Formats: sequence, C-alpha cells, structure tokens
Amino acid sequence: MFFDGFTLETRTANGQAVRLRRGGSGPPLLLLHGNPQTHAMWHRVAPALARRFTVIAPDLRGYGLSGKPPVTPDSRHYAKREMAADLAALMRDLGHERFIVVSHDRGARVAHRLVLDHPGRVEKLCVMDVIPTLAHFERADMAFGMGYYHWFWLAQPHDRPERMILRDVEDWFDIHTAREPKDKGFFHPEARADYLRALRTEGTVAAICEDYRAATAIDLDHDRASRAAGARITCPLLALWGAKGAIPRWYDALAVWREYATGPLTGGPVNSGHYLAEEAPEEVLGWLDRFI
Repeated sequence: MFFDGFTLETRTANGQAVRLRRGGSGPPLLLLHGNPQTHAMWHRVAPALARRFTVIAPDLRGYGLSGKPPVTPDSRHYAKREMAADLAALMRDLGHERFIVVSHDRGARVAHRLVLDHPGRVEKLCVMDVIPTLAHFERADMAFGMGYYHWFWLAQPHDRPERMILRDVEDWFDIHTAREPKDKGFFHPEARADYLRALRTEGTVAAICEDYRAATAIDLDHDRASRAAGARITCPLLALWGAKGAIPRWYDALAVWREYATGPLTGGPVNSGHYLAEEAPEEVLGWLDRFI
C-alpha cells in the first residue's frame, strides 16, 4: 500500500500552506524530501518508521502542493532559513518541540539550516547524499561543474530555465533523475505521478529554480555568517550517500561533515544511486534503526 495508515492533509505554518502525510505514534520524526520530488519519496520507509515514531512528511516550501511564494530578485523567499522556519513552525504547531530529522538532497540543506537556526529543536539528524552547500562551492572544480551542472543552470535568472523546463516537464524530469542510475524503475507509479503533478502545478518549477538561485547567493551569506559565528551541528549526525552516485567520487563525506559538526558523527555508503530511500529502502532503514 502507498502510505498505508497515513493521513494526507494541508496545514498552515509560518504563513505557508504545507501539504503533508502523517502517521504512526511515538517520538516525532520529520522526513524532508529532495528535488524534483515531493514527500512521496518516503513511501518505502515511512510506514516502517511509523511503527515506532510519529512520522511527519511534508512537501517543502515551493515543492509538491505546498505554498509557492513569488519570485523575487534576491530569491529571499526560498532561502533555506525561510524554508527551515516553515518546518520549525509546523512541528511546534503539531505539538512537537523536539524531534528527529531524516533528510535527502535539498531537504538535507534545509535540515542543515534548521539545526543552525533552531538549536535544541532537533534531537538527531540524518542527511542523505549531500555535503554542505558551502563546502560544494568552496571545493568547486571542473568535475563539480560537470557533475552538478544543473545547480548552475537552474540558478540562471528568471525565467530562462523555467521556460525550457515547462516546454516538456516529463522529459526534463526523466533527464534530471537519470544522472545515476540510468534505470528509474524504482520510482513507484504513484510517487512518480505525484512528482509530475507537482511539476505541472503553476509555480512549482519557478520555486525550484528560486531554491537553486538562493543557494548561490543568500544561502551562502547565511552559511558564511553562521560559520564565522562558530555555529555548528551539535546533535548526533548520520551522513549516508549512494555508493553508485557522485558523492564518493569526489568527496570524503564524513571528513567534510566533520568540519560542520561538533557532535557525534557516523555514516557510510548505501548500495544505491542518488535516490537512497527509493532504491535501497531496507538498507536505509537498517542505518536508521541503528541511529535512532
């Protein structure tokens, strides 16, 4: 079953509409998805986690069917600080002052900002298939530019990338998600349909581009300010990455995260490409079981 036992609802948090799935009972656990996806990416792990946790899986600001603030010259509405504020408010409104966060891709970048801006709220943090945004840019070379070309393309001025994507959303989705691995059969039909429905919803593609534009500007300002102030991740941190993906080709992920974290750090590779929770859910659940 697809999210068997979960509710599907829309709530308001920090002035934004937030679509989310909620299920289970026990300590609160927040699941944050990546691009170009929605909360539906967690369908293979959320039901198992819900046996022991109260699982909340929202669509991030701009993604899925959550609220989509307008494009601005400085992309301020899509700063990770604003996206994290949505989640801090959502969890408080749901009655959860402290919670665990499991995050992937863009969601992990929001989660990183969440633990910096709201210290004490996050008990434990898992990040999947990322290193910090600032670390990416400060280590940028030809390999990064070629492997992460979409970062630079999506961040081009409005509305150049939007117009190109919207000419054929499904083709763009297939090209984007085929970076590794080539086989996309692991996408559940209902999940894939949800991703495409969201991409065809007015404002989503522009929001995705704003997310990437913010990453090249306002997010870097915030990240550098946090580093200068000595802010670090202090809660236990689990970093996972796809063994077949880009991270292990170019980075020692644990060594990079150690520069940004002072608390306990563990992690390792998962036998998958970029989409860990959909490609290798049992392995991901094994790591999470040991961690949380």
